[in-house]
Amino acid sequence: MNRDIWAGQWKQLKGKLRQQWGKLTDDDFDRIQGDYEMLVGRLQELYGKSREEIEQDLQNRFAGRQNPA
Repeated sequence: MNRDIWAGQWKQLKGKLRQQWGKLTDDDFDRIQGDYEMLVGRLQELYGKSREEIEQDLQNRFAGRQNPA
């Protein structure tokens, strides 16, 4: 998924992200505001996975979806 789409479709993506990564809080979502780099970093902190693992998880979940909601 194109990283620019993250910011543009943030509200729709939040629901999908909550399903997959339940440790993300409302405060996290408010701080991240669609910023892909911040999202990856926060997921790394919460889940102890490598950047590559997080990005692969995101790619698998949202790849090729122009309208992910």
